[in-house]
Amino acid sequence: MSEATVDALLGALSEAAELGAGRVPRDELEAVRRIAASASERRALSSEHTVVGFFGATGSGKSSLMNALAGEAVARTHVRRPTTSEPLAAIWNPHGASALLDWLQVRDRRIMERPFAPGQELSLILLDLPDFDSVAVEHRAIAERLAGQVDVLVWVVDPQKYADAVIHRDFIAPLATHASVTTAVLNQVDRLPEAEVGHVVESLRGLLRGDGLEGVQVLPVSATTGAGIDVLRQRIARFAAERRAASQRLAADVRGIAARLEHAGVPGKLRSADAQALERGLAAAANVEAVAQAVAGSYRKRAGQVTGWPVTAWTLRLLPDPLRRLHLAFGREGGRASGVDRADLHRTSLPPMSAAQRAQAGTAVRSYADAAASGLGEGWSAAIHELAADALESLPSELDRAVARTDLGARGSWWWPPLAAIQWLALIAAVISGVWLLLPLLLPLWGMVPPVIPQVEGTQSWLDGWPVPLVGLIGGLLLGVVLGIIGALISGAVGAARRSRARRRLRRQVHKVAQEVVVLPIEGERERAREFAVAVARAAGRKR
Repeated sequence: MSEATVDALLGALSEAAELGAGRVPRDELEAVRRIAASASERRALSSEHTVVGFFGATGSGKSSLMNALAGEAVARTHVRRPTTSEPLAAIWNPHGASALLDWLQVRDRRIMERPFAPGQELSLILLDLPDFDSVAVEHRAIAERLAGQVDVLVWVVDPQKYADAVIHRDFIAPLATHASVTTAVLNQVDRLPEAEVGHVVESLRGLLRGDGLEGVQVLPVSATTGAGIDVLRQRIARFAAERRAASQRLAADVRGIAARLEHAGVPGKLRSADAQALERGLAAAANVEAVAQAVAGSYRKRAGQVTGWPVTAWTLRLLPDPLRRLHLAFGREGGRASGVDRADLHRTSLPPMSAAQRAQAGTAVRSYADAAASGLGEGWSAAIHELAADALESLPSELDRAVARTDLGARGSWWWPPLAAIQWLALIAAVISGVWLLLPLLLPLWGMVPPVIPQVEGTQSWLDGWPVPLVGLIGGLLLGVVLGIIGALISGAVGAARRSRARRRLRRQVHKVAQEVVVLPIEGERERAREFAVAVARAAGRKR
């Protein structure tokens, strides 16, 4: 395991910790920080020395095993104690080891003169540690602390306690990611019939597989008879000679804590239906349909005022304009900007969201948040739903401003002036004809000679013989009414088209609000979760 690889793993773990702040349980982030700090401290100390710790339960024979490996009674000063109460270090090549042992908080130290392995100059520290199952809490705490600091872990078990569930569940299994720097020793095999040794070794190997330590070597030894001691010594010597155990241990620590972070999950894929349901809910909350209907109503009203029969069309001016009543602009006319440019400065007069509309908007936003949080852990899901709650607070005003700034396209049409001109011409013709028709009655009263009223002739139709003014009067009035009906039909059709166009434009604005207020913040959180998952995968030594 190279230093560059360890650097990469630690960098990925630090990145994951930064991304997971506030989303990952605090105790897990604290564990990440402890691992990072411990790694930094260990790398600053001696890289020449390999620290091997002997861990086991009471009676497993750790001290006698260490004496057998050292070739002398380095633990003899501890004979008067029923158990090891503090760690003892046997040191080969003490140069540079003091600072490392200070960091390990090991005060009891023995400098070894005899080589650990014949023909090899090794920088090695063996630690005899307190029992994991010690009744003294402080002894157990020392063993647990050093299990997180030593470079190589040697689990020492005896034939009586090798299957103890507490040892496997509480101590061995939590360090399952450290298989590359772990060795299991079945000590005191001299107490077993020779035919049983292989069965017990295989049973222990199976228990270790159940702990997650696949492929860990199990060595049967006897500190009393010396059986297997040379094999164990060679294995430890190989760790020390390769000088990779410290880096492998650090990498295993990083992978172990990264595995604990993988529960955060990876965000699932959002469907287009999720976004569509969100926008439908927000469109209903924004009164899109009511505004679209107001566009059509306003268009029909103004068209009727301009193109309707002038005798009655003026009464439409007495009715309120549906758009003006909502403080909404018609659009842009004649190159002059209407109130649409100032829409962000004021609100519409649309009625506030009703309880039903708020519930619909809330359901739409929360459903989208549920879909967005799918596949993520509790912390990330909570962050997404918090963003959804914030969005619900700002949505009413944002939707109102979106409606206000929409160019509704409710301005007038090119056909209004020509039709209005014809209407007025028809009315003027009807008025002139009516006056002309009354002149024979009125002029004699004033002593004037009445004019001769011409009649329609030569048309070969039922109009022949009709007074021309009467035809003009009736024709002008009928033309006005017909034009009014035609104008109403056209304005109804165009108003429906304007309603559809306004609805589309409003929905585009609702889409924009949905993206800015709901989708993008939540997607930012999902992207952060994805980056976190990638960083965790890299820290665990995998590519995602």
